[in-house]
Amino acid sequence: MNSINANTNGTWTIGDFEFSCLDLCFQIHRRDRPTHLLWSIEWKPDALIAAIGVADVTESRGFFDVKDKQVGRAQFASLDEITLQEERLFVSGRLTNKQLWLLTFEVVDEVQVRFDLSTSDPTLNRLSLSSCLSDASHIYGFGEQFTHLNMAGRIIPVLSQEPGIGRGVQPLTWVMNTAFKAGGTWHNSNAPMPWFLTSGLQSFCLENKEYSVFDFSMTDRVCVHVFSTTLRGRIFLGDSPMSMVSAYSRYSGRMRALPPWIGQGAVIGMQGGTEAVRDLYGKLQAVGAPVSAFWLQDWVGARKTSVGWQLWWNWELDDDRYPNWDDLRAELGTDDVRLMTYINPFLVDPADKGSFRRNLFQEARELGYLIKRDDGSPYMILNTSFSAAMVDLANPSACEWLKNVIKEQVLAVGSSGWMADFGEALPFDAVLHGGIDADSFHNEYPEIWAKLNRDAIEEAGLGDEIVFFMRSGFTQSPKYCTLFWMGDQLTSWRVEDGIKSTLVAMLSSGMSGMSINHSDIGGYTATTVPSLPFQIPGIGYIRKRELMMRWIELNSMTPVFRTHEGNQPGRHHQIDSDQETLEHFARFARLYAALADYRQVYMQDAADHGYPVIRHMWLAFPDDQNCLDLELQFMLGDDILFAPVVDPNTDRVDAYLPSGDWTHLWSETSIGTESGDWVSVPAPIGQPAIFCRTGCAIYGHLRGKLGETDDLVSLQSESITRIKKT
Repeated sequence: MNSINANTNGTWTIGDFEFSCLDLCFQIHRRDRPTHLLWSIEWKPDALIAAIGVADVTESRGFFDVKDKQVGRAQFASLDEITLQEERLFVSGRLTNKQLWLLTFEVVDEVQVRFDLSTSDPTLNRLSLSSCLSDASHIYGFGEQFTHLNMAGRIIPVLSQEPGIGRGVQPLTWVMNTAFKAGGTWHNSNAPMPWFLTSGLQSFCLENKEYSVFDFSMTDRVCVHVFSTTLRGRIFLGDSPMSMVSAYSRYSGRMRALPPWIGQGAVIGMQGGTEAVRDLYGKLQAVGAPVSAFWLQDWVGARKTSVGWQLWWNWELDDDRYPNWDDLRAELGTDDVRLMTYINPFLVDPADKGSFRRNLFQEARELGYLIKRDDGSPYMILNTSFSAAMVDLANPSACEWLKNVIKEQVLAVGSSGWMADFGEALPFDAVLHGGIDADSFHNEYPEIWAKLNRDAIEEAGLGDEIVFFMRSGFTQSPKYCTLFWMGDQLTSWRVEDGIKSTLVAMLSSGMSGMSINHSDIGGYTATTVPSLPFQIPGIGYIRKRELMMRWIELNSMTPVFRTHEGNQPGRHHQIDSDQETLEHFARFARLYAALADYRQVYMQDAADHGYPVIRHMWLAFPDDQNCLDLELQFMLGDDILFAPVVDPNTDRVDAYLPSGDWTHLWSETSIGTESGDWVSVPAPIGQPAIFCRTGCAIYGHLRGKLGETDDLVSLQSESITRIKKT
């Protein structure tokens, strides 16, 4: 039987926030907005649960399976006292096992309230807290999510890990899980975050780094489970979805605007050596494709593995593969084209490579800078067909050493940026420096990895010039990371793992503080067997021409326009596989470059306010309920609406135009709508559905810029038509 203490009824004020309790209903409001419920707990037996848990976590190639056995379970029994002392509110009571619980609140600023929950028994290492939701029809956030944007009704584990190959695409996922434990699930993510925003403008995040689970299976509440003796979180205030994202970004950190150079053209991801770069650059120049950089991930040398070609993870320039590197850099520099490289926090022994100047694996092992097993040996983690050691970023000296590797080995060769890959594979049973628990440090590892890269460029005096891009992340990664990318998509059209998944990921991550994000043009993962001359139906995927062309169109409207050859370059369709693709690529590289100044405005908004550059329609039109469910179109800044083609054999799309006047970029057709309308839009390859607000400056700028080099033929045979859609 729940106990009610009359002394717990009342109202308490801290700063601009009002805390109230009537019987067993506890609420938080902003004083000047009494109708906006920020947070609420109904003190029932299942509102607070504590237990002793022992987790069984298995890891394979960066994938984690978590099973938890709990004993000594206790739950809420009484609410005994609420007191205000020195601007902190203390809410306390007892559990059914007679242990005390304490929930403490403090106001951080005018839009944040911080709290932490603990018990008097330090062996209770599993805590669950349920809070009420006023409107849970749509729940967004959770960092970079790939399959579902709306999390209402779902249960979401929050653990940085490999997303998987297939992620539900069958039978591929079954094969990958059976053979390699690498198929993944719908909720696997490199960069998850324990944060959400509801359609009722309630928002919450955990400060905990430990593994957590958010349960929205009950329609009117969320239950948050944490593998910890304390549960720490924040509640945010805002009067619009965008202001909520901005409030959250005060805690997560805000990304800086990218340096202008990277937005002047395409970042060409390629491998093959010095002459291969010169050859492709010549082709791109011939078709008038603006290029900002060549991203050469094989600058360290490449080797054949079971999935295709991978790199030698010993971070130094391979002079055999890239002879006359400095000459190449100077040659491209005359056109203001940069060179970018690759690094990750793993190391391999380069002894089998043959030629090397510095054995970083041996250095780190001798210095004690690698994560270890119980017996003190380096913890070797299987990647594909080789194993690698992970630098122990819980050790400040190891961080300093790896930071100096970046300065001495990467920046020293004139790299203007790099992919800072991986970061999500720390095993739960690893032995770390200082006795730090790997299970509690796992999600923090990618944050430290981002900070290490940031510190390297800041200390070199290049903090506003270098761009490193990451796929792994956690809550405060945006504070340090210069750019995110969405990891390794399957070269498919699927929402589970393909071009559609990048749309979901851009929108969810944008709502989660990752305000500057992009994907590999064309995707990355081929699942064909390299030795076979054919594909296995339902299992074999390679990048085909139409998918490549549509992905080119999509990424021209994102913050960075970067290609990737993929894991099997010889089988994937590439930007220069035929002349038509090359010219298509050049056309959209010009469109991307024409948007450079426009994007820069919104990247500064990201730095100043935490607003995403790519915006979910509800962020831009919060009063239009039709926007809540839109996942396959978005706003680029305030004035450009884009509905890309993300299905094969398709030359029309349906797009929703919110209230206002809109002009179609290619045909110059203007459409006005008072309360929002669905339209059917012709979208042949080369003319995706792009609309601008009628009369906005960027529309005239784009028409003028593209008109200098491209034949902007108005669509004559087909028209844009209004349609009815439920």
